[in-house]
Amino acid sequence: MGAGIAHAFVLAGAEVVVVERDEAAAAAARERVGSSLQTSVDRGTTGDDLGTLTGRLSVSTDYDAFTGRGLVVEAVPEDVDLKVTALTEVEKRLGANAWLATNTSSLSVDDLAAHLRHPERFCGLHFFNPVPASGLVEVVIGERTGDELRDLAPAWVRDLDKTPVVVRDAPGFASSRLGVAIGLEAIRMLEEGVASAEDIDAAMVLGYKYPVGPLKLTDIVGLDVRLGIAEYLASTLGDRFAPPQLLRDKVAAGELGKKSGRGFYDW
Repeated sequence: MGAGIAHAFVLAGAEVVVVERDEAAAAAARERVGSSLQTSVDRGTTGDDLGTLTGRLSVSTDYDAFTGRGLVVEAVPEDVDLKVTALTEVEKRLGANAWLATNTSSLSVDDLAAHLRHPERFCGLHFFNPVPASGLVEVVIGERTGDELRDLAPAWVRDLDKTPVVVRDAPGFASSRLGVAIGLEAIRMLEEGVASAEDIDAAMVLGYKYPVGPLKLTDIVGLDVRLGIAEYLASTLGDRFAPPQLLRDKVAAGELGKKSGRGFYDW
């Protein structure tokens, strides 16, 4: 997700720095963003050449690289403690006129904002995977998000040539709440032997014009990520979001989807 977000801002003409946890991750991020930018050049979706694009990108392992930046988008995994650590460390480096956002797909923006010195300069920017191909960004407005940021954030999204959907901070926002509900029900159907994964997905793709079926999408997102979101939604919205046992079993077995080579499909 972080690489995809960096790609989107580079294409929009921004000077972008990606900060990773160690040198190996930084090298992988540089390669991932560079490859994605090359694809955009090859497809003609940008008028810039690869050298111009990569010239706007730098990669670091030091939080100090955020000093002087106008906007930082946090995109660490969906773990509250990890996000709080990242956000507070970033905020220490930002100037008085800088903005901070989280790419969370389900965690409370208000809960995260409670740990910040300037919650009025903080909001959610929920990007969708894969970021370069997705036309949507969910803008999540917290109780303490300032009026200026409420106007700026949707404008940033439009500058990325994407469409903003503005929602208030609520469990699962709009997209995750609906998407996870459908995904969990598809897993229950597979668990109950209603149909195969391929046929469940085909029903949604051909019958409802989904671009990808809910089980294949779960593989792309990551079964562990979907499990974490489901557990959070179950704790806040009730048992209708309780994760199916099949999902728990696959995560316990290391079958996390595309990133591990196997989930509901073999990759």
